[in-house]
Amino acid sequence: MKLKTNAASILNGSVSVSGAKNSATRVLAASLLSDYHVTLRNFPLELEDVKAKLAFIRSMGAELVASSDTEELCVHGRDLSFDQISDFNLPIRTTYLLAGGALARHGHAKVPYPGGCKIGSRGYDLHIMVWKALGCEVEELPEYISVTGRLKGGEIDFPISTVGGTENALICAAVASGDTRIRNAYVTPEVHDLIAFLREMGAQIELEGSSLINVSGRGGLLGSATFSIMPDRIEALTWIVLGAVSGGRLLVRNVPLDTMQVPLIHLRDAGLDFFTNSDSVQIGPECIGPHGLQPFELATGTHPGVISDMQSFFVFLALFANGRSIIHDYRYPERIAYVTELAKFAPNALEAEQGKITVRGPTSLIGAHATSTDLRGSMAQIMAALCAEGPSRVDGVEMALRGYNRLPTKLQSLGVQAEWTD
Repeated sequence: MKLKTNAASILNGSVSVSGAKNSATRVLAASLLSDYHVTLRNFPLELEDVKAKLAFIRSMGAELVASSDTEELCVHGRDLSFDQISDFNLPIRTTYLLAGGALARHGHAKVPYPGGCKIGSRGYDLHIMVWKALGCEVEELPEYISVTGRLKGGEIDFPISTVGGTENALICAAVASGDTRIRNAYVTPEVHDLIAFLREMGAQIELEGSSLINVSGRGGLLGSATFSIMPDRIEALTWIVLGAVSGGRLLVRNVPLDTMQVPLIHLRDAGLDFFTNSDSVQIGPECIGPHGLQPFELATGTHPGVISDMQSFFVFLALFANGRSIIHDYRYPERIAYVTELAKFAPNALEAEQGKITVRGPTSLIGAHATSTDLRGSMAQIMAALCAEGPSRVDGVEMALRGYNRLPTKLQSLGVQAEWTD
């Protein structure tokens, strides 16, 4: 899919942040731990990652009823099974989370190999470690990962902090027989959302400190639940940054402010003086003072800091700052492929090496033809196209649509004139 623009856009109006991609796809997998009906609210149904996962789950035999008007999804996983699956090619990373529901019912699962963005080393060895620690046998076959056994409580001690591993361990341990202790867990706001949902279904989960989780397994499936997905903190940051540099007035609603305090501190330190209330952010031209945006240096890391998924938006913001900014990414140092494409809008302003991006601002963005490399990089390129003088084109924008619910509709409502074509 391609995005084409003819000139810079000034965004005006209000936009509501959708349910978080990194919560919704995990909670969806966890909803399969029940034979009862589960209702998910504030669910981002138009995300490409969600569409792919819904299609695969339907092919597994689950009953799904979606309502676009109310952004609700009803899930009934009673007949869930991998037995009817013939195509295991799934373009998302969270395939491993589908194992828990099948293991609890049948004692075996055929897990598609993870897909998703290619931004460095993101293997699945820690998921194999989880399944083995909980009593299963694992075999890596050409088309899928075979996991066999009845889940039993165990000790899981992650060698590194891992979001995906923590999520997989929680989902499997919730339906295992016996107690499970998870050490060095990485508890992000989205993982907190998953824990809250599992508790709503009847799971017994206790969090001690920031990285130790104790789970008392049910030894079987969980109950029904109605649950609302948390707002997407990465989408919220995207709108705040884009609103700040577009020259218009933007009200960003449904912002999870309590989950993004450190990123917002960095924005204020860079000279953005925006107004907030309990769940909204107001952006306008007066948010940037007479001295303009200030250059900055920051490093991405674990929550509550600036996470790697936010890296490209601080790079984009730095293009408008008065001086040299440096953004380090120690978590995913190879997350720099998009910089070459973004630089087409800002010649001579960007330099990238593994783990470090240098930005020399301020610069006036010019129209360019760029190609998407990953989800967040694609969105940064779209933002550049919307702020560039002259015609622009961004290819492969379906990558951005993997993480931004109803993006074309939201942009149109803010006055953006753009053409989205296949």
